[in-house]
Amino acid sequence: MPYTVPKLIDCNARSKAIRASGKLLIIGRCVEIEHNDALREFLKKGYTVLSVCLEEEHINMVGFKLAGILRRCRDFLKEVAVLTIDGSPHCVQLHFMVEEAFKITGMEGIIQRKHYVIVKGNVIEVPKEIVKIARYLSKISKLTPSKNT
Repeated sequence: MPYTVPKLIDCNARSKAIRASGKLLIIGRCVEIEHNDALREFLKKGYTVLSVCLEEEHINMVGFKLAGILRRCRDFLKEVAVLTIDGSPHCVQLHFMVEEAFKITGMEGIIQRKHYVIVKGNVIEVPKEIVKIARYLSKISKLTPSKNT
């Protein structure tokens, strides 16, 4: 099955589709094929969907593009969401990238953002505070009991 969801990097920063829907869903590229049922649920909710594969594209390029989208569509965008497969070391970076793009553009409180992961076919929402903590291994280390090996 070929991929059909457009890539975020290829999207116009002031995309008509994003402005019309007001809701952007950024997915890990593999979600389209591996978990199409989950993706369809977001499509039913009116999201414009764009994909990213951080094995193929550098996080800085995609993050810079997202920052441009946030600034240029700030009057139209109500929500940006991320949907990835839980546990992927590449996909987790998409969540970090969205948080960073919001931080550098000052869109906190202006555009809502949500983070979702797919676990055994189920979509689970992850609070943005957890995404922030996940960047800091030292903080996670303090939250979990250590085992001597």
